[in-house]
Amino acid sequence: QVQLVESGGGSVQAGGSLRLSCVASGYTFNSGCMGWVRQAPGKEREGIIVCDRFGITTYADSVKGRFTFSRDTAKNTLYLQMNSLKPEDSAMYYCAADPTTFCYFGKTDFRYWGQGTQVTVSS
Repeated sequence: QVQLVESGGGSVQAGGSLRLSCVASGYTFNSGCMGWVRQAPGKEREGIIVCDRFGITTYADSVKGRFTFSRDTAKNTLYLQMNSLKPEDSAMYYCAADPTTFCYFGKTDFRYWGQGTQVTVSS
């Protein structure tokens, strides 16, 4: 059984930073497609980062230069370092993974999802 478990969300003021983690069990992150997706209340899911099995990572313009994706294969963990946070970054953040080799920016139809972690940025 595949489980993805996020942690690290919270409330910060604008300009602050948070680091999200996502640990997988029953699945290995070093294959297929992986990424982070966020969803704000009343809005559609937004795929903000996708990383393919070669490590090629693509960022949404809305987070480029402020967010950094990384992974620790030994710990089977994904990370999302978020700096210079803005109120519009407030959302539920999900890590996601899919064994498919068809990996594309904006993907939100991942097979496996974490439970989500809330990020709230106040102005």
